[in-house]
Amino acid sequence: MSSEPTSTKPNPPERSDSSSSSSAETQEIHSPVPIRPRLPNRKSSGTLIVPRDSSQVGPLEPELEPDDVRAMSPRRTSEDIEVMGREAREELHKHARALQDSLLMIFNRIEAVREEHDKLDNHNKFLQKYIGDLMSTSKITSTTRGRK
Repeated sequence: MSSEPTSTKPNPPERSDSSSSSSAETQEIHSPVPIRPRLPNRKSSGTLIVPRDSSQVGPLEPELEPDDVRAMSPRRTSEDIEVMGREAREELHKHARALQDSLLMIFNRIEAVREEHDKLDNHNKFLQKYIGDLMSTSKITSTTRGRK
């Protein structure tokens, strides 16, 4: 056991440099400890609770001068909104009526085509029967002539 005091610092890493190879010329590497900058002190925002009947509650109406652009912007009154709603309903009714009329025209066309189809189908069946009858009578007449 040696009587030399032991240091708590770790031994610095040795560097070898091509220009100096002796261990006496090694340098310690120190890295500075970063210090966080202090934040500026802020004033307290105070309480956010406001009595209900206070004037600070609710939106404040800005007082605008007559030449302010915001004072000149168009505002819709309840009458304007009612008129716009009425016009929109009328347009929807017109559109619905046009769609109903179009649907009725399509339905009528389908009925006309169906009637024409039934008529042609009946004519087709009649012609098939007529041709069948002609064929059967021609077979009968051709067989009777062959026997004579």
